[in-house]
Amino acid sequence: MGQSLVLGGSVFVGKHLVDALVRSGQHVAVLNRGLTPSALPEGVEQLTADRTDLDQLRSVLAGRSWDAVYDVSGFVMAAGGGDVDGLLDLVDGNVGRYIYVSSIMAYDQTLRGRFPWTEDLATNPDGPTSYGGFKAATEARLLARHAATGLPATIARPAAIYGPHNNIFDMETPMFLRLLQSRPILVPHGGLVVGSYGHVDDLCDAMLSMAALSGAVGEVFNVTTDSIEVNCYIYALAEVAAATPDVVNVPDSLLAQITDPVFSHLFGVRHHATLSTEKARRVLGHAPRYGLVDGHAQTYDWFCAQGWDQGIDRLVDPMWRASWNFDAESALAERIRRG
Repeated sequence: MGQSLVLGGSVFVGKHLVDALVRSGQHVAVLNRGLTPSALPEGVEQLTADRTDLDQLRSVLAGRSWDAVYDVSGFVMAAGGGDVDGLLDLVDGNVGRYIYVSSIMAYDQTLRGRFPWTEDLATNPDGPTSYGGFKAATEARLLARHAATGLPATIARPAAIYGPHNNIFDMETPMFLRLLQSRPILVPHGGLVVGSYGHVDDLCDAMLSMAALSGAVGEVFNVTTDSIEVNCYIYALAEVAAATPDVVNVPDSLLAQITDPVFSHLFGVRHHATLSTEKARRVLGHAPRYGLVDGHAQTYDWFCAQGWDQGIDRLVDPMWRASWNFDAESALAERIRRG
């Protein structure tokens, strides 16, 4: 039985990864701060530590060896970063594979509008105080450690991740609600912004492949599924919810005046990009289980199973503050329609 450590593991990607590892027969330990209520599967070991505190990390990790460490801690940059090299010192030489979940934001964002983005393009130069800059800096430390000591690091760069338990609350959850409640759907830039969307379980499948294949060591892989423009995304989710979307295009002249969240952050022009997944297919043999429509259909089934199709109070992601404001959306839609 393999020994896997998940850094994170409480919500969304970490939760799905833990479930996938348990199903694969791994002995799984989860390390997090223990602040987010989460029922771990039976047999999963809980390790409690703040990864920004090296002494706490040392107290729970010293002397341990792992077949794979999966670093999916989304909070660490928001919590003030962390001693990446200190963490690597604790696991280097005691780990068969170190899988780091990065982001499309690790790319140099001035590449926006160039299609597609491949793994060899420039990374984000903004430094560790920005989300993308932090991801890029951590990638660089991992790859430098790999070159210096042979640390078997592999990096996954997903784009927009969706699926059951998604904790970014300006994506599919409010879109399903708008569709079911016949609310206006505000769309900037004519709905022509292109984004890449991938199901959370497909990302987890790719990470398990990264841990198993020697050809993945020292490499970076884009991991996502469909690239699609905003207009097509809305109508795909409308098909899933069996609803007719009420699309309201937002004139560019009004965008600078918007202060409330009135559409997904992914609809903005700063996210106009698409990822190439050719390398993941070629090296990992990665074949996603879900396309955009059937993946969102599975997510919609989960959404309905929570009773959310009957209505839900506004949800706010505690880290990124992503949410929705239907009152602001309705007011802006009415303003646009009045001309």
